[in-house]
Amino acid sequence: MVDIVIGAIQPTGPPVNKPDTTAGAIEAEILNIREPRQNISGPTGKERRKQFRQDPVNGRVLTVLVPNGTILPKNLDRRKYKVLLRFIKR
Repeated sequence: MVDIVIGAIQPTGPPVNKPDTTAGAIEAEILNIREPRQNISGPTGKERRKQFRQDPVNGRVLTVLVPNGTILPKNLDRRKYKVLLRFIKR
């Protein structure tokens, strides 16, 4: 007698409880805060960067770390998503 099983088996190891990405809130850690980019001119007076980007005057650049990257959308792209921040004091 042969048992035929159609489908996939559960992966071995501890169960992975993956939070729903549509929940909205993803916890992250702030790694760095810096001022916006300044105009960088090369020796000929031209912009050295390949793609010109003007940051807002009153802007701040935040570098964040998401400890569990598996909860981020798989198709994460800056043109497809908007990021909204909510700060909670420790």
